[in-house]
Amino acid sequence: MLLLLILAYLGGVLTILSPCILPVLPFVFARADRPFARNGLPMLAGMALTFAAVATLAALGGGWAVHANQYGRIVALAVLAVLGLTLLSNRVAEWITHPFVTLGNTLTERSGGESDSVLSAAGLGVATGLLWAPCAGPVLGLLLTGAALNGASLNTTFLLLTYAAGAATSLALALLIGGRVFAAMKRSLGAGDLVRRTLGVLVLTGVAAIALGLDTHLLTRVSLASTSAIEQKLIDAVRFVGPLQAAARAAGPLPVEGELPSLAGATWWLNSPPLTAQSLRGKVVLVDFWTYSCINCIRALPYLRGWADKYKDHGLVVIGVHAPEFAFEKDPQNVARAVKDLGVDYPVALDNDYVIWKAFGNEYWPAHYFIDPQGHIRHHHFGEGGYKETEDVIRRMLADAGQKDLPGGYVQPDAQGAQAAASGDAARSPETYVGYARAENFAGGELAHDEPRTYRVPGTLMANQWALDGRWSVGDGYARLERADGRIVYRFHGRDLHLVLGPGHNGKPVRFRVLIDGKAPGADRGMDIDAGGNGMVNEQRLYQLVRLANGIGEHTIEITFLDPGVQAYAFTFG
Repeated sequence: MLLLLILAYLGGVLTILSPCILPVLPFVFARADRPFARNGLPMLAGMALTFAAVATLAALGGGWAVHANQYGRIVALAVLAVLGLTLLSNRVAEWITHPFVTLGNTLTERSGGESDSVLSAAGLGVATGLLWAPCAGPVLGLLLTGAALNGASLNTTFLLLTYAAGAATSLALALLIGGRVFAAMKRSLGAGDLVRRTLGVLVLTGVAAIALGLDTHLLTRVSLASTSAIEQKLIDAVRFVGPLQAAARAAGPLPVEGELPSLAGATWWLNSPPLTAQSLRGKVVLVDFWTYSCINCIRALPYLRGWADKYKDHGLVVIGVHAPEFAFEKDPQNVARAVKDLGVDYPVALDNDYVIWKAFGNEYWPAHYFIDPQGHIRHHHFGEGGYKETEDVIRRMLADAGQKDLPGGYVQPDAQGAQAAASGDAARSPETYVGYARAENFAGGELAHDEPRTYRVPGTLMANQWALDGRWSVGDGYARLERADGRIVYRFHGRDLHLVLGPGHNGKPVRFRVLIDGKAPGADRGMDIDAGGNGMVNEQRLYQLVRLANGIGEHTIEITFLDPGVQAYAFTFG
């Protein structure tokens, strides 16, 4: 815990190196010429506490907290715009601040003297904290992801507060240095009014930058390029070495990496009555963490099915632990239908609350853990690939358990459609989420949060860029089409293109049509459309839209939905 606190603090300190902190700096320096203890310190404390509270709610509280903060940002922008105007003009300052003098909330100079109200300084810090959207680099991303996964706790808020304290520390140093510079300018140049008005211009510029979204769009992208490498080195330097990682480094083949934890956290079981760690004693067990819309998981299934069938009479038990990524994957009926459609006939535990996931300390889809007859975890493998090596481990563990006359050779499934192996092209387009929480490379302007907006596709899309066309409502996890004939256009590189889709809330099927480079796909169609590009969204799952007949290439796909209500979640490629 101590190392994680140090990491959070250092990550916050690095925030001042990020360009996305620039819109906040004018508000910090607006009081640089006043006593630090009564002005700078309360302001920074208010900013840090407010950021920690808002970040905690955003990570744990769901969409309502995001909406609440949006309204808070509007109020804060108005307050700080008033601050900028008071810095520009003494007359405006007197007129605006006069009604608030008796309340102790004067934001800047008032007639006849200066206000050093601790309360007003803290209030300015609260307003600044509502606007502060620091770059979600590796350190803050690690903290927010852990908060969302592990749930509400004092540790969550304390870690985020530590991060904010690190940022406040670096800003405090800048404020102390800036205060001395401004004081020197006033003494040597008599430039007090000039400095104050310059700060007023900068404050209003900061308000405009935040109102236009530059803090969360342009500056965030710039900042990630400038600090992420440093932050990642910090994470690597202080990362805890878990029991699985430590055991993997131990000498000798197949070391003991841990114990099979309880499976009691499963919310439902498919293809089997509930299994327990005790009932599995005497068996070699392969536990596969997966989710049914994950293309990497889908492509591993033919091998898992093959191993389960090949070695079921020799003491191997394969268990799928279904840990959902999207909300619709928590529905047992959806999972049961997917298990049937994908041909999964071995036991599947539904881990909707991530209880088993956390017990294993898992972080990946897919992830395979191998347990010996005594209940010891002896090996693990993350991601696709390595199938021959994995089967060697299975045979080794079965032989160590006393199994003889094991079948020879390797499983070589004749997988079709989305389950076929990936192209192996390292340059293929990255997984792309459509919801605003994780959307990247969107080329159609700014995504509106949780409200209908009409979008237009730009004239040209660069590689890996995508855009919406028509009337859409974009949520944190998906985009919903409000009117018929809306489109999604993507300039992709690869052999296969998949899109996770679902019908509307009423479950009514949605017709769609696919064009590749403006033409019907023909031989390049995926398994879920015909040669003319026609398809139907009738359930929530991954749809394969493109399988290029002549291998890898760069193309533009245009998906037109002929009916409203469709929900689009994420693109994946092969």
